[in-house]
Amino acid sequence: MEDRSLLMQYLGDTPKIRMIDFFLENRSDYSKKEIIEGTGISKTTFYKVWDELVQFDIVRPTRKYGMAQLYSLDDRNPIVKKFMALDAELAKKVMSKAAEGRKIAAV
Repeated sequence: MEDRSLLMQYLGDTPKIRMIDFFLENRSDYSKKEIIEGTGISKTTFYKVWDELVQFDIVRPTRKYGMAQLYSLDDRNPIVKKFMALDAELAKKVMSKAAEGRKIAAV
């Protein structure tokens, strides 16, 4: 359970969340093959989810590298901004709880 990100712990470990989380954790652009490998989902599952991410402008094409089209998270999209804010708030909450734990232990 600890190897799952805070976002996946909170929202669930689904292919769509894995893909969004992959981009949140790796702020660059990637080919579809790299996304599949990075998320650990099957190619079939990837293609079932991919069109929705493109349709809602969660990901956007950035550039071509050889024959491969690269994609990144569209951080201009209000939906993506909400995911980024949620991820940041979850991290703050965990850090706050960890700090409280240290204070209590120190007393």
